[in-house]
Amino acid sequence: MLVKYWMSKEVVTITPGDSMKRAMDLIKKHQIHQLPVLKDNKLVGILSDGDLKRASASDATTLDVHELIYLLDKIKVADIMSKPAITVPQDFTIEEAAEILQRHKIAALPVVDGQGELKGIITQNDLFSALVSLTGLHDRGMHIAILLEDRPGSIMEVANLVRQVGGKMASIMTSYKRCQEGYRRVYFRVYKIDREKTESLLEQIGRVAQLLYMVDHRENRRKIFSE
Repeated sequence: MLVKYWMSKEVVTITPGDSMKRAMDLIKKHQIHQLPVLKDNKLVGILSDGDLKRASASDATTLDVHELIYLLDKIKVADIMSKPAITVPQDFTIEEAAEILQRHKIAALPVVDGQGELKGIITQNDLFSALVSLTGLHDRGMHIAILLEDRPGSIMEVANLVRQVGGKMASIMTSYKRCQEGYRRVYFRVYKIDREKTESLLEQIGRVAQLLYMVDHRENRRKIFSE
C-alpha cells in the first residue's frame, strides 16, 4: 500500500511571507494541523499548530485585542516554520511513512516527487484510514487470531476451512513475535460467514491450530481462548 494512494492530494499551503495570523486563520478554517510552506512552488518548510503555539507571545494575555492582532500580523511564517520539512516520496509504503512519523514525533508528512515538487500530504488520520481498510473492518466481518505451526501450507489449511463455510478473506497477517520456535501468530479478517456456522468453524480451526481470540464486528461479540 503506497503513500500516493492514501495521501490527501488537495493541500492547503502558505508562503514564508504570510503572517502568523493568516496561518492561524487557515488552520482554523480548514480544520487542519499543519501547512506546507511554498516559495516559488518549492517546499521550503512546514508550519504546524505546535509551531504556532510555541510562537505565541508568553505575555499575550496582557495585550488588548488590537495589540494582539498587530503582533500576529507582524510575525511572519518564515520566522516560525520548521525547516527543512521532513518529507516522504510517493512510492514509499504507508508502513515506512508511519515509521518516519513515529521517529520524528510529527503528525504529517508532505509528499514530494523526484523533483521535490509537492504532490500531497499524508497525515496520521490518513494512516488510520489505510489501517481500517487493510483490516477489512468496514466489512463488519470476523477477526480470528490463531497460533499456527510454521510450515508450508498451514495457512492454506485454515483458509480452506473458512471458504468451506462461505467465508471471504479480507486480509491475512502474520507475526513471529511472542511465539515459540516453529510457530507464528496468524490473524484472519474474514466476512460473509454464516453466523450459525461460526462455532463449527472455530471447532475445526481448533483442531489444526491454537485459537487465541475471535472478534465478530457485526455482532459485537468477542471470545478470548488463549491470549
